[in-house]
Amino acid sequence: MMDLIPAPLRVTRDRRGLARLDADTRLEAGPGTEGVARWLRATVGAATGLPLPGHGDGESRIRLAVDPALPPEGYRLALGGPDRLIAGGSAAGVFWGAQTLRQLLGPDAFRRAPVRPGRHWELPKITVEDEPRFRWRGLLLDVARHFMPKEGVLRYLDLMAAHKLNVFHFHLTDDQGWRVEILRHPRLTAIGSWRSRTKFGHRASPLWDERPHGGFYTQDDIREIVAYAAERHITVVPEIDVPGHSQAAIAAYPELGNTDVLSARGREGGALSVWDTWGISPHVLAPTEDTLRFYEGVFEEVLELFPSEFVHVGGDECLKDEWRASPAAQARRRELGLADEDELQSWFIGHFDRWLSARGRRLIGWDEILEGGLAPGAAVSSWRGRSGGIAAARAGHDVVMCPEQQVYLDHRQHDGPDEPVPIGYVRTLEDVYRFEPVPPELTPAQARHVLGAQANLWTEATEDHTRVDYQAFPRLAAFAEVVWSGLPAPAERDVAGFERRMAAHYGRLDAVGVGYRPPSGPRPWQRRPGVLGRPIDGPPPNR
Repeated sequence: MMDLIPAPLRVTRDRRGLARLDADTRLEAGPGTEGVARWLRATVGAATGLPLPGHGDGESRIRLAVDPALPPEGYRLALGGPDRLIAGGSAAGVFWGAQTLRQLLGPDAFRRAPVRPGRHWELPKITVEDEPRFRWRGLLLDVARHFMPKEGVLRYLDLMAAHKLNVFHFHLTDDQGWRVEILRHPRLTAIGSWRSRTKFGHRASPLWDERPHGGFYTQDDIREIVAYAAERHITVVPEIDVPGHSQAAIAAYPELGNTDVLSARGREGGALSVWDTWGISPHVLAPTEDTLRFYEGVFEEVLELFPSEFVHVGGDECLKDEWRASPAAQARRRELGLADEDELQSWFIGHFDRWLSARGRRLIGWDEILEGGLAPGAAVSSWRGRSGGIAAARAGHDVVMCPEQQVYLDHRQHDGPDEPVPIGYVRTLEDVYRFEPVPPELTPAQARHVLGAQANLWTEATEDHTRVDYQAFPRLAAFAEVVWSGLPAPAERDVAGFERRMAAHYGRLDAVGVGYRPPSGPRPWQRRPGVLGRPIDGPPPNR
């Protein structure tokens, strides 16, 4: 496998010896591959010091070509002679082949400038034939709980591309913050993007970071992120949560909440603040026509910013106590002829399912949206284990598998006391590597509804990019191999072989400055007293 991550489908050695790249090596881009050539010059060219001109007199060249006979994201990388070829079934396939070329050049090809200028570069004389197992190879990044500045998001898109991941699930809104500018509703960011403080520690004895926390992306920031992702053949799927996980929006526009209940409880006019703690807020959107019109306006601007086929609407963890206590919500339920509050939530999700479908988009939501039925085009993110995904696929819905038991990367990697802010279950590198996205209970026809899988990185306890790195890597590399490579059954996977290849891959991660968790054990952690180094709310340490 030449220490490649993710492992390719086939590698054959063409001949002994090494192929050489030098200052005379030219890079020739066939029709449709111009963007890949720009990326190669900007990254590999910058790291190696090679100019990679489009024309020249030397025999050595790298040729990029689209070959429709190859699978859409498949590629063929042939390095046996002076005419090196990267062919793909599409520009995306050529790009994934270019990522493999970069890995073969070694860790220094991942730097931003040459560390040994003037050297020539060598490649093994091999042919790599490869294609992905799944079309959806995703990473969710939660920027609502802890905001990640734009440069950090762009960095993670580069890291995704380096691992051949192609869907970025952008979790933009939640109780603790609203992160995307909506021009017609400016208070969503003026008020909803900032909270007064942040909670750490146990429920019984919480600790507080008393500094305000917040931030948001302007619409031009979003356009830049989406364009940057597209250059790397990554689709950005936005998530705007409804009807739960919406306290930040209600703080900005109190009329979105159940004002009769809130006023009766002493919050005049329904006033709330952006939530400063974790868990599930009891404050949810009111099921009114005005709320629907408000969010239609939000989604109209979201659709202008994000061209993705899918739009994620959340739909999870909607506590219904306010609806039960609200005379207005109960009157609305009866008016709609609904039996209970569960059906009221289904009505809410169903409205936006139809609204998005009418505009040529597809709704996707967490597996709670199955409760009450879905329109045929809607898809499900199965996070509460595999059961939601199984039920959705059997009902004919497309599924993205992301069970918290295996691919929630905010969960701790070790049960020792040195693991920083441990939450959730222990999920080791091996646990992730043995994840199987397609449940064996599905028939072949049902299994075709599994679009792929996604690793989720929530940020309640992940306050900056160094902690995101520590939680994500090396487990994200294992996940990338699961969703790209045609691996055997989980029990038969070569964990030792993967870890051996990772020994080389750590050098690549070092070169781009990823603060991964070392394979030998927890990294010594510099804690801020009273803030880091203590468990936050979550399942018991050994559950």
